[in-house]
Amino acid sequence: MKLVKPLALAAALVIPAFGAVQAQETRPNIVLILIDDVGFSDLGAYGSEIATPNIDALAARGALFSNFHASPICAPSRAMLMTGVDSHLAGVGNLPESLPLEHRGEPAYLGHLADDVVTVASRLQAAGYRTTMAGKWHLGHDEPDMLPPAHGFDRSFALDASGADNWEKRSYLPIYDTAPWFEDGKPADLPEDFYSSKFIVDKTIQYLDQGEESGKPFFSYLAFQANHIPLQAPREFVDKYVGRYDKGWHELRQSRFEGVLGKGLVPQDTALGPMPEGLKEWDKLSDDEKKSFAMNMAVHAGMLEAMDHHVGRFVEHLKETGEYDNTIFLVLSDNGPEPNDPLATPGFAQWLWWAGYSRDLDKLGEKGTYAFIGPEFASANAAPGSFFKLYAGEGGIRVPFIVSGEGIPALGAVNGFSFITDIAPTILGIAGVSATDEFEGKRVKEMTGRSLLPVLRGEKASPYSDEDAVGMEAAGNVALFQGGYKLVRNMPPYGDGEYYLYDVAADPGETEDMKEAEPERFAAMMAAYRDYAASVGALEVPAGYEQMKQLTVNRLHDRRGQLIAAALVALAILAGLVWLAVLGVRRLVSR
Repeated sequence: MKLVKPLALAAALVIPAFGAVQAQETRPNIVLILIDDVGFSDLGAYGSEIATPNIDALAARGALFSNFHASPICAPSRAMLMTGVDSHLAGVGNLPESLPLEHRGEPAYLGHLADDVVTVASRLQAAGYRTTMAGKWHLGHDEPDMLPPAHGFDRSFALDASGADNWEKRSYLPIYDTAPWFEDGKPADLPEDFYSSKFIVDKTIQYLDQGEESGKPFFSYLAFQANHIPLQAPREFVDKYVGRYDKGWHELRQSRFEGVLGKGLVPQDTALGPMPEGLKEWDKLSDDEKKSFAMNMAVHAGMLEAMDHHVGRFVEHLKETGEYDNTIFLVLSDNGPEPNDPLATPGFAQWLWWAGYSRDLDKLGEKGTYAFIGPEFASANAAPGSFFKLYAGEGGIRVPFIVSGEGIPALGAVNGFSFITDIAPTILGIAGVSATDEFEGKRVKEMTGRSLLPVLRGEKASPYSDEDAVGMEAAGNVALFQGGYKLVRNMPPYGDGEYYLYDVAADPGETEDMKEAEPERFAAMMAAYRDYAASVGALEVPAGYEQMKQLTVNRLHDRRGQLIAAALVALAILAGLVWLAVLGVRRLVSR
């Protein structure tokens, strides 16, 4: 058994099929589209009922990866996507907002990209590409050197938070005071007609048009807010799905499962994975509750279709400008579907009222409203996997990934294992750019991912052999893949913190634990995980840690000075009122 080692030479990335040594003007454009919190079966091409015709069209002329994995949390996924380096080595081993206080300052948990990692944008920029970024960044903004301009982007309009409102510039959670948007590294406001998916495409088109005369190929990163909470979408998209989900999540989960099977994305004898314990039963809900859940899911569907619509606008623009035929598209989700029910957090309903958000079903999705699907519909969107975002079950980390464009064969389903760190070396290989361990005169961490170009050429099913062990850890949730098997641990509240072993090549639903049947394999993979954790600096989370609860703990901790000051002011006011009352009593007595 061997752990995956960093690539020693970028020469392995060169792809004759794409012309490794091409004239600059003939090198392909590269478009990286990152969708937020979309489940494995959410896209039409992956078996969904949601209309995503533009992404489906890209998938039809390229490769649909059916065994591709990311982190279950957005920031670690984005760090690996941008650098090709394990999230801990890149400095973003957990969501910064929910990091245990004990982990703060540790090298693997900086909350921003480490100084010794290089983004794919920086490498492409140095190789003569013009580079643009629009959308969610979430890799640090406290200092200018944490924002996109310092990481290889010529032009950028970036949100550096876990999410934000899609209609206006405001926070979506009480842990944020506002929505921190930056254009080219400077604080920025949003236009009056802002809608996130439309704006991200508009900005990218604007940046590309402004640099068109350079004649350089471009790398454009479109990081959509869809489908992160709050779910919001124009009425015309939401209305298409009103009534579609009235039969609930069990019916949807079964239909999604059948859709995935019909697309040939998992073995035909796959068993549908279990829903986590403790979730609601559709048949036990009141009619009003069913109506509310179904409407929230309709907004989810409308938001995804709206995003796809704007992706279509972008593709059409590239066709009109003559760039489409020389562009490679990579489309993926950062993790599985969002399960959180914010209203389950004490005080959140009051915050929604104070912040001016409505849950009015007649307007849900429109400006000023706040929708979310909860863990039950999230479980359906992750079918056939178990669990969802935040967890290391297949529903949380097995996500859609599409590669399409000129020179990419129409492979259909690609069933070999791959990981999100593989995307950066693949992009560099497409561009004919080396990924050395030195950049701009300083030593940098080597990529831990491997190029997928041999897979796209049909030479291999996976860039990993049966001996390679590929590890992942986020907030205590663990996955380690080797030879078709997966070691996994899911933490509370929906997991139990125990380790399990699954043959995910045959059982992607994770329905049969193999650790008793194969104790030697289980022991070997446990040892491999310990080696992986030590090699990247992954730390165990403290006892009792839960990600969502830690958000509140960290908020209170970071604002303790303000809270103490506010408490002292309140006490001073109270003392003053008491003193005035005492004076009043004395005057009455003296009379």
